[in-house]
This record gives sequence, structure tokens and C-alpha cells, in this order.
Amino acid sequence: MGYTNTVYHQLLLFLVVHLLGVAVFVVARPATFYDDFSVTWEESHIRQIQGGTAIQLVLDQSSGCGFASKHKYLFGRVCMKIKLIPGDSAGTVTAFYMNSDTDTIRDELDFEFLGNRTGQPYTVQTNVYAHGKGDREQRVNLWFDPAADFHEYCILWTHEEVRFSVDGIPIRVFKNNEARGLPYPKFQPMGVYSTLWEADDWATRGGLEKIDWSKAPFYAYYKDFDIEGCTGPAAASCAENPNNWWEGPGYKQLDAEQARKYKWVRMNHMIYDYCTDKSRYPVPPPECMAGI
Repeated sequence: MGYTNTVYHQLLLFLVVHLLGVAVFVVARPATFYDDFSVTWEESHIRQIQGGTAIQLVLDQSSGCGFASKHKYLFGRVCMKIKLIPGDSAGTVTAFYMNSDTDTIRDELDFEFLGNRTGQPYTVQTNVYAHGKGDREQRVNLWFDPAADFHEYCILWTHEEVRFSVDGIPIRVFKNNEARGLPYPKFQPMGVYSTLWEADDWATRGGLEKIDWSKAPFYAYYKDFDIEGCTGPAAASCAENPNNWWEGPGYKQLDAEQARKYKWVRMNHMIYDYCTDKSRYPVPPPECMAGI
């Protein structure tokens, strides 16, 4: 019996050590860019750095660049840490977004970082397309220098709302108001995309500030690619699972602290809201009156 117990304990110890070793290996292995993404546009302008755990995007007079996730996701959260173009970046756009990659009934959730003249604040534009209907732009001036270091930008997408956040601070909330007859992105999985490109016809001060190619090449950096959501053939059934963490009570609406920060952003840093643009919408769109 003693021999049997000894063998049993040795076997158990071996299994525990082996499993711990496997666990450590899995946890310690950093996610690399090519694990989840592929280059969609100008491979020579996207460079892996830090062993593939970060990338450098390049824009010059020959080309910009872009990449996309290998999978589409239905609900969940996607986060990227991004360091934007330093110095004079007027006329450039760095975009990070989700897109259903469909035409007439496109769903899309956009972060677009609009380049600036040196010393001016960086502007981030958000937009929401639901069932092909877009034109819901809002713009916020960032309250820090996003080119000095990495900052985290997240899109949380649940049955209740879409939430855009910067370093955990919500800057926009688009609520599900299907009960009032308003479209909401709900049925189509979306891929994760990013592009760096020249858009000096509109990006900075409505196109008044043009890109200065003498400052090129322009560089943006990404790291800590974090995507959690339902994917694959069973995405629809997964998305309906109420046990998904992003469908939990804590994510159905902003908590008191998040609501306070959200109000602070809207009062102090918002520079454009389509809901209040009387020239475009003499009558505010119905979602604006619904409190989105």
C-alpha cells in the first residue's frame, strides 16, 4: 500500500508540474500581430517590432497601409493600444474600426484619429453605421498627447449598447433603441480593421490644412491586440449566451464613476455632434431625441 501511495503521489506531482508548465507556457506566450491579423494593403508599410507583439504603420507619398482580423466577431470587446503620429500630422487619418464588410446593409463602428498641426489637439471622430445608415459623426479633442505614448482605445459591443472608450473613459455611448424602431447593429458579425492613410481633403479643419509631405514618412504604432467576442460558425448561438462577461449587469450601462467621466468629456472636449448640427439636420435625427 505504501509503495502504491508513493507511486500515486509521484504521478500526481508529475501531472501537476506538467500542467503548470503548460499553463505557464500558454499564459507567457505573447500574442503576435499575425496570430489574429493579416495585412490587407501594402505589406511593405506594416512592420513587426518587439518580436511581433507590436507593429509600425507607415504612410509616405507612395502609399498608406491597412490590416484586418482573420475572423469576424459578434458582440464582445476589442481594444488596441495605439501611439499616433507625432509632430505635424495634418491631413493624415489613423483609423481603428469594426466593419461587417457588407455593402447596402453595412454595420460599422469607427474610431478615426484626425491628424493635426504641431501644437494643436488631436481629434478623434467616432461614427456608427447600423443597417447601412451612418452619418452619425461625433468629434472629441483628446485631453493628452496621443503621440507621446501608447493609450488604449476600446469598442465594447453588447445587446444593450456600443461604447467607445479611451483609457477606460467612455467618450461615446450608442444605445440599442430597437424598441423605438431605430436600427442597431445586432445581426452581422464584424471584422476588426485599421488603416493609415492620407485624407487632406477633409481630415484637418475640414480640409483647410493639407498634408506636409516634407514631414513624411509618418509612423503610427499598435500593440496589445485584445479581442474577445463570439466567432466562427456558432457565433450567433454564442452571442445569445447571457453568461458572456460583456453581457453582465456591469456592462449594461455606465456606472456612477463612468457616467461622471463621460459627462466631463462631453462638456469639456466634444467639438462636434451631428445631433446638434442644424445645417445638416434641421430636425434632429430620431436617435438623438431618443437620448443616444
